[in-house]
Amino acid sequence: MREISPTQNWILITIVLAASGVVYDLSFYSNQTPVIGAIFALFIGMPIIAFERKVLFRALYRRIQKLPTFAFIVTELVIYEILMSIGFACAALLLSSLGMVKPSSFLDLVIMPYEIFLYALAVCSAMIFILRVRELLGRDVFLSMLVSRYRNPVREERVFLFIDLVDSTAFAEKHGDLRAQQLLSSLFATFAEPVRRHKGMINDYVGDAAIITWPLARGIKGARCVRCIFDILADIEANAAGWRKNYGQVPKLRAALHGGEIITAEIGVDHHKISYFGDTVNTTARLETLCRSLNRPVLISADLARRMEFPEDISCEDLGTHAVKGRGQALGVMALSSRAVTVLNTPAVILHG
Repeated sequence: MREISPTQNWILITIVLAASGVVYDLSFYSNQTPVIGAIFALFIGMPIIAFERKVLFRALYRRIQKLPTFAFIVTELVIYEILMSIGFACAALLLSSLGMVKPSSFLDLVIMPYEIFLYALAVCSAMIFILRVRELLGRDVFLSMLVSRYRNPVREERVFLFIDLVDSTAFAEKHGDLRAQQLLSSLFATFAEPVRRHKGMINDYVGDAAIITWPLARGIKGARCVRCIFDILADIEANAAGWRKNYGQVPKLRAALHGGEIITAEIGVDHHKISYFGDTVNTTARLETLCRSLNRPVLISADLARRMEFPEDISCEDLGTHAVKGRGQALGVMALSSRAVTVLNTPAVILHG
């Protein structure tokens, strides 16, 4: 799947919004220059898209997210109307100053007509719905399902990162299952930004573990898969005081990286899902369990390590070959550590959670 940068993504959104304005003008104002409709559409739509993408008024968005569903929808509609009205007024004032529009009165200039409001709301709602579904499924899964890429099983190479929370069982026994789930929710939320930053995809959550994956070429480029786990660890360490305040401890993680050939297929009837099958997935899971016996928080298979160049702040220790349950031959294993993450420089006995 071809990579799309954030800049390219915003350019695509801009083109779609501008095109919707041109279509509206050609449909209802055939004597009007189409560029006028494009400008109105951008001024009306971009603030809403920016708000939904948490670029504009991020703190406000996070606050309304905590509201009950009905209150959340009503609040968003009110915010939409305010943003669209301001955008329309700004566009009208700009075009009027350039002599491109000549309203009969000032009120006609700054008050959005009802039919334009409905059209703009429909276009923005459709785009936001698509972006929300894309966000829910993940970009790669959304596009793959859209084009039915994995309707028939496909053989490909991928990198997998398994991350497990250490001592989660002990935490649940001490604080209760509800509190343990709140800890996991906060932890998994911490994963989101580093995974997005390094072009990965969170494939699944299994109990207290997360499975993250990349197409092999994308994952090893710039050692993204390695940078991802250490960025997660660095984020947790940077917010250690907050973790202690909210949960009484700082989460400790075990992580394993491995890559190779797998079979990818879209499965399910009522609930569709893209799943991965093969020895690579199983080996990554087994490698993660070696973290405990080898007393290392982050392990990587020697096969995957040889396929990338590590950043200068990442050190790699060869631990030799080890037998992996369910695998016919021994696996070369290396331990990774970072000078930027101090907790990894002091090995500690890690209990299985």
